Amino acid sequence: MSTWIFLRGLTRESRHWGNFPEVFRGAIADADVVALDLPGNGRLNRMDSPTDVQGMADYCHAEIMASGRNPPFFLLAMSLGAMVAVALAKAHPESVAGCVLINTSLRPYSPFHHRLRPANYPQLLRRAVFGDSSEEWEAMILNLTSNRRDDAMVTLKAWNALRQECPVSRRNAMRQLWAASRYRVDGKPTTPVLILASTMDRLVNPRCSRRLALRWKAHFAEHATAGHDLPLDDAVWVAAQVRDWLTRRDSVL
Repeated sequence: MSTWIFLRGLTRESRHWGNFPEVFRGAIADADVVALDLPGNGRLNRMDSPTDVQGMADYCHAEIMASGRNPPFFLLAMSLGAMVAVALAKAHPESVAGCVLINTSLRPYSPFHHRLRPANYPQLLRRAVFGDSSEEWEAMILNLTSNRRDDAMVTLKAWNALRQECPVSRRNAMRQLWAASRYRVDGKPTTPVLILASTMDRLVNPRCSRRLALRWKAHFAEHATAGHDLPLDDAVWVAAQVRDWLTRRDSVL
């Protein structure tokens, strides 16, 4: 059995994966999926979010080890969660068998205007300064991160319920944003890496993932129509890419 640790992004929690863990288990038959919350998010919303990515990585590693699961384990993560995965893999290479990084961006490989598309600055700044209702905020996030429209209202209703149950404070949101903006990685982790990107990502420019894959000589695949939340928009495709990567990886070991 292989242990897979799932990590979400900025202000998101483990339940935002939706049905993706079930789809993933269907494709990776021996997968033991553990979806963790970052401090300050989800059921950890009363904790202070660390102001550095390494602090988040250290917390996640301690949680995994405390669970009794034996390393090495795989990391599948997106956005800020992917930064945490990289930091964890570099700090604890003996614990990590591989990383799947989805729609992430890392300094020094990409400039800021690629890491967060400039077209989003006005609405994000306006809502951060003046605030919004929970419903308006979640609607904005869904609109920015998903290109899927067939069940958008169902997703939005579920996200609003999560926000009501486990709200992320504005303070923790800013601490997470600060950590993400400052994180800088020095070279590739020693573990195998698969990088997935979305051509139609309206939050982060896919050039970030392309450039990272090129510089790290990592396996890479790009979805033509999905948005930033690639597992939401096409869970089956993501699971299939991971399955194929594992097959290729195992064939050369």
